[in-house]
Parts: sequence; C-alpha cells; structure tokens
Amino acid sequence: MRENLHPQESNETPGTLYVVGTPIGNLEDITLRALKVLNGVDLIAAENVAHTKSLCEHYEIKKRVTSYHQHNRGAKSKTLLSLLLSGKSVALVTDAGTPGISDPGTYLIDRAVKEAIPVTPIPGPSAVISALSVSGMPTAGFVFLGFLSSKGGKRRKELEGLREEARTLVFFESPHRLIGMLTDLRDVLGNRRMVLHKEMTKVFEEARRGRVADILSEVASRKVRGEYTLVVSGSGDKPTRNASIDKRVVSRIASLLEARDRSLRDIAQRISVEEGLPYRDIYKQCLRTKDGLEDQHQHGIG
Repeated sequence: MRENLHPQESNETPGTLYVVGTPIGNLEDITLRALKVLNGVDLIAAENVAHTKSLCEHYEIKKRVTSYHQHNRGAKSKTLLSLLLSGKSVALVTDAGTPGISDPGTYLIDRAVKEAIPVTPIPGPSAVISALSVSGMPTAGFVFLGFLSSKGGKRRKELEGLREEARTLVFFESPHRLIGMLTDLRDVLGNRRMVLHKEMTKVFEEARRGRVADILSEVASRKVRGEYTLVVSGSGDKPTRNASIDKRVVSRIASLLEARDRSLRDIAQRISVEEGLPYRDIYKQCLRTKDGLEDQHQHGIG
C-alpha cells in the first residue's frame, strides 16, 4: 500500500519540484533561468549543503538550503514531498551538474512523479555530455555507466558484459579506485582508445588522451587526486595489426612460457599490453599454448 502523504482536508495545488543543473566546477557555468528558479523557490534541497550555500552566496541568493543525500533520502523525501503537496516549490540540486544522473536525486524525482507532483527540468552542465563533446569519439550513440562496483571481481564482471558493446562508454570514477578501474579496463576490454578527464572546468582541469595502458602507466606514477570522467571507445576500436592472435603472438607466448621465469598471468598481462588485445583472450591462448607444450614434452617432441 502506498503511503498517504497528502495533508488531510487540503485542496492545495501541488508545488513544483525543479531539477536544477548547477556548475560542475566553474561557477560561471550556470544559466540565467537556474538563478531565477533558485531565487524564486521556497526551499533548496542540496546533496552538499556547504557547497550549495557557497554557490548561493556567490550569486546573492538568500534561500533556505536543506540537505538531501544518499543517506537521508528516505526520511527527507517524506518531508520534501509533504511540502510540495502543500503547494510549496522546491529546487533539487546535486553536488555538481545535473541531479538524477548517478546521484540520489532519482529517488525523490520518482516519488514526486508517483504523487502527481509537477517535475520540471532546468537544464545545465553535465559531466557526461561535457566529456563526450570533446572526446572525438562517436556520440550518435553512447552508454553511460556511472560508477561501477567498488569490488574488483564484480567490476570485472560488469566490464565483461560490455566487451561487445560497440557504442562509446562513459564512466565516473573516484581517485582511490582509478588505478584499479584502469587496470580492469585494460585487462577485460583491451587496450582501447580513451580520454581521462580530471576536474573538468576547474583550476586543475586536465584531459589525457591515448590507449588505456599508456594512461594507466602515466597515472600510476603520480599521486591520484580529484574526480574523474572516463570516455572509452566501443568494441569496434581495435588496432588493425592486432585484430587476431596470429602465429607471431603465439610464438612469443611459447617463448615466455619456456623461459619459466614468469607466471601464466604475468605473461598474459605483458602480451595483452604489448599487443593491445584483451587480457582474457590472451590468457586463454596462454593456457592452450601451455597445454600444447606439455603434450610435446610428454611425447618427446621438440
């Protein structure tokens, strides 16, 4: 049974929930309409109160700001919905960018829609679209995945499901997980083209372009800070000369196996990086080559 949030004996017309896009970094990246709405609503619900208050102070917006985030969304949604049903207007803002895109705003928006409360978008900045627009990769179709799992095993399985995805891929990632994410991208999807965006529109904005393995090598040698948006090419982007595991690659694998100074996984990882081929495919070839060599030795061949 749906919870009754309607005030008793009230014929108030519901207020509007405004979903307001705010800057992802540079404070000047805000629309005139967004400023007008923030100035006109009864309440601003923000993922980060301190951050939003700084934005309001910058533009001399004197409105009450309340917290709405992942950890209080259940209880706070009830309060906000009751206000909206009583005729009050609320502006929903995220920490940065557009609410409802990989953040807790989706929960409140869904509840508001179910209560027949008007929900109006106030378009603004989006890290996803900003990163895609300068990536130089196909954008007629793309897949946004947000943050993948923080657990390595689950994250690799999620990436496995994207191996044949031909559209451009977009991910978010935090600094303490970036190395693991890049490593899994290289090992599971192969050495594809990508763009790594750091702190877009901010003072220390940076964009690294290249193959996954090269960017991983660069990042691993530095202190990782900031927030990241990753744009990765689809499955069709494979180096032509490495389109298949040819005899030369198989011979290289055999030589490394016979040297007996590296583990099977180490060999697979090395060949994967050198040839720009998916780690999984190389690992399987290593197993096949290893079995073949063992058969030769058992039968006294070679």
